[in-house]
Amino acid sequence: MGAHKYLFTSESVTEGHPDKVCDQVSDSVLDNVLKQDPSGRVACETYVTMGLIIIGGEITTSAYVDTHTLCRDLLKDIGYTHPKYGFDYHTCAVLNAIHTQSPDIAKGVDTGGAGDQGMMMGYACRETPELMPLPIMLSHKLVRKMTEVRKKNILKYLGPDGKSQVTVEYHDGKPKKVTTVILACQHTEEVLDKKKDMLCEEARIEIIEKIAKPILKGLIDKDTKFLINATGKFVIGGPQSDTGMTGRKIIVDTYGGTVPHGGGAFSGKDPTKVDRSAAYMGRYIAKNIVKAGLADKLMVQLAYAIGVADPVSIMVNTYGTAKVPDDKLIKIIKDHFELTPHGIIAELKLRESDGGRFRRTAAYGHFGREEEGFTWEETDQAKDLMKYLK
Repeated sequence: MGAHKYLFTSESVTEGHPDKVCDQVSDSVLDNVLKQDPSGRVACETYVTMGLIIIGGEITTSAYVDTHTLCRDLLKDIGYTHPKYGFDYHTCAVLNAIHTQSPDIAKGVDTGGAGDQGMMMGYACRETPELMPLPIMLSHKLVRKMTEVRKKNILKYLGPDGKSQVTVEYHDGKPKKVTTVILACQHTEEVLDKKKDMLCEEARIEIIEKIAKPILKGLIDKDTKFLINATGKFVIGGPQSDTGMTGRKIIVDTYGGTVPHGGGAFSGKDPTKVDRSAAYMGRYIAKNIVKAGLADKLMVQLAYAIGVADPVSIMVNTYGTAKVPDDKLIKIIKDHFELTPHGIIAELKLRESDGGRFRRTAAYGHFGREEEGFTWEETDQAKDLMKYLK
């Protein structure tokens, strides 16, 4: 019999995408609160449209955050620095609609309970060195490259907004090659073919050569399809063309659709919200178990009730790759990992912020990032877990 083949696709977006602008604003507010007041409670939501940013939500803290300056500094750093992009950090309006957290929620959280009900997923696999699915990792790397060549003026005509999408062909569950690459790159008028009213061929080839090929390398071949600005042009982008909201890119933030998502978004939420902290712990658990060799793939589900500290359920799925039984894996998880909100916060050091830690998570994925502050990506427990292989 031949190999079982299938295609799987994941996408990512640049830091200038309107939804990601919102995620970064919300997480920058969180960073500023935690830096001044580590016990602050934050649930910050942001909305952006043409010429306007609205920040709302519930925050209880002794900290002071200048949201107007925060937003303008952030937009400047992203690259919205000129009216030609349709959104300018100098002139956009910023509205602050933040109020305090409900005392009914605080009553349950103050005693160590979860900040909300819900189920959170963690996942790891052996497809990449980061122990992440290949399609989402390639998608993230493409949009990071897109941002890099823009900010370094390698491709001076690129704007801050952009998206990527990668389709990978699998044989018997293992990635073999990239079949289709989609890049949507905001650009200025200077690279338009005026006669055809579309991106000129020279720019299209340059985008493939400078962005796609350095990332994809041996995963592409002569049959790989490259769709660059498939509508023809992408001059009007960012908040001028599309509204943005915090939390609308949760699949981009996690595993690219490879596994289910619990439903709760991450950005703008302090670590008492298990939507965020328990999802981070799920990744930490899965990554350490896979790194230890107890399974080649592992999905963990943790479920919580508001105001209750311990999870109401734990589920694992190893997709038939486990070296130990599922019930033993669950016992290992309970024995080796902190699962209460207070325990998760302490183990992953989630109260700490250098003023930009959580903003860094808000673009290019929360997982697969072996960078400073991403404590849930550490594999410090893997060596100890190897004893269960004996």
